[in-house]
Amino acid sequence: MKVAPRKKIGMDESICIRCRGTKLLCGKPRCPILEKYYAMERNKPLVSKKVIYGASPPSIFVGRHGYPKVSIGPMLPPMEGDTSYLDTPELWHGKSIDDIVDFRMKLVRGKHTVHVENMDDRIAQYTQEIAMAYKPVEMEIEFEKEPRGKIALYDEVQPHGPSARIKKLWLENPRVEPKIEKLYYDEVKARDAILMLYRENVFVSSIQKAFSAGLFGIRKKFVPTRWSITAVDDTIGKELLKEVKTYPWLNQYHIYYTKSMDNLWVVIMYPSSWQYELIEAWYPNTTWNPMGKKIVIFGDHEFYNGRKEYAKIGGCYYAARLAAAEKLKKMRRQAGVVVLREIHPGYIMPVGVWNVRENVRAALAVEAKKFDTFREAMLFVSSLLYIPVKRWIESSELLKYVMRQKKLDDFNVV
Repeated sequence: MKVAPRKKIGMDESICIRCRGTKLLCGKPRCPILEKYYAMERNKPLVSKKVIYGASPPSIFVGRHGYPKVSIGPMLPPMEGDTSYLDTPELWHGKSIDDIVDFRMKLVRGKHTVHVENMDDRIAQYTQEIAMAYKPVEMEIEFEKEPRGKIALYDEVQPHGPSARIKKLWLENPRVEPKIEKLYYDEVKARDAILMLYRENVFVSSIQKAFSAGLFGIRKKFVPTRWSITAVDDTIGKELLKEVKTYPWLNQYHIYYTKSMDNLWVVIMYPSSWQYELIEAWYPNTTWNPMGKKIVIFGDHEFYNGRKEYAKIGGCYYAARLAAAEKLKKMRRQAGVVVLREIHPGYIMPVGVWNVRENVRAALAVEAKKFDTFREAMLFVSSLLYIPVKRWIESSELLKYVMRQKKLDDFNVV
């Protein structure tokens, strides 16, 4: 029987937004957008020492290619002292893309192949110790070859510098986070461990790191970094929403907004039972709309009972939902939430979904603009957005739902 060849899909203004460099929907063996950035970075000076000594933030990375045999290991800058800012996204709001790429490029990724369930491997154990630390860990890595390559770019994960296979690894005794260490030895279920640490005000990024390192669960195993980020955002968000759904409805329309890295974020909260939507508008010449000639708007939503399928828009959906759920829990209110994100041409490369979570958090940390009617709220929203609000409404399932049977022209907003 003859197998039909894989269909080649031409690149258009929306395929890259659906793919984001992970699904290769265009039929190409490598993402041409990410390759463009790799080419830009190849001529920049990289760390070229075979032996590196420094202080890991602490930071680790678990790859996904070849699963269940994956590359694991620490990420290390050739510098000492307090390097924690290199891998703490909660501290990055307000930083420029140049700032983030500059300090992330300093992180050299050590790679060691291991089965995700092999916890007896020595480098696997070192990687777990590093992930358990709450302060930078001094270490020395001898690589098989000098670290070479390119800055690594992902849609979910913050970028990092070149990589090389580990030959030898030495580290000082890490100062471990007692809360994480206790859960490791108590063999608590992964979901319970995530929620317990979150309630103890441990940074979400630290929980994601520990989860990726296989520190939680009865049957421990490494989890690819990409997967761990979304899994933790999703787990915490769902748990918060259980409580949010017991609260009374918001009684006004609340509007929040912020700007960062040439992104504009607008969050609309309105009187309703829980429902949520994230919509992104990618301008031409932005990361996932590099060759488009028009703005592409793309989003996902859920009603009260949530989603059964993974959001097509990716991990950013769960990151923004977590931030929204946190705010509603703090307010002790239930509401419908629509997050609008305009991505302007200055956003030239992906920096990770932390960007979504932390910017929505930042927007919601500011006092809301409050309105009594949907019309008043949307008139204010239209003054913030560059894209006509009518187009946002046309692209939104929830905003149309709020309007019910009314016509767009009845609102006379542009």
